[in-house]
Amino acid sequence: MITVIRTRILNTLRTDLATAEADAEAARVEANACLEQSGDMLDHLTHADDMADVLRAELDQSRLDAARLEGELEALRAQVLLDTEDRQALRTLLRATRKQNQRADRVYVLFHRGRLHSVHPTVEAAEIAAEAEGAPRSGWTTHTPGVALPPACEVTWRVQPLPFGTPTP
Repeated sequence: MITVIRTRILNTLRTDLATAEADAEAARVEANACLEQSGDMLDHLTHADDMADVLRAELDQSRLDAARLEGELEALRAQVLLDTEDRQALRTLLRATRKQNQRADRVYVLFHRGRLHSVHPTVEAAEIAAEAEGAPRSGWTTHTPGVALPPACEVTWRVQPLPFGTPTP
């Protein structure tokens, strides 16, 4: 059988073939472009996956560091509490020591014409008390150790130190 093709049909077929070839070429170009984009996307995805792995490793290390620092912080807090307790104990000891040092080992007795008038913690307090009773503001003398005191009736006002408490061995 011989097929008779008309010229018009032949031209239409050739035109359709050219169009199909052009469409196929365009599809091939588009497929290559998509393939290149897919390759670029694959490169980007691979890089992103690598970066995610690095960031995960850094996050794990940061968690380990944070846990270690938490432990150190707890130890430091405990040390600060101990230091605070030590400082409080030292303050208490210092206060007690100061109180012990402030205790007088003697008192100053004020005599008026040989009779006990009052007892004072300092010489100055005894002199102020005597002045309040009319003693002159000047003329106070101190007793020289080893020298005998004048008779009490001869001295209007006298301040005499006396030991206070019992001495400790």
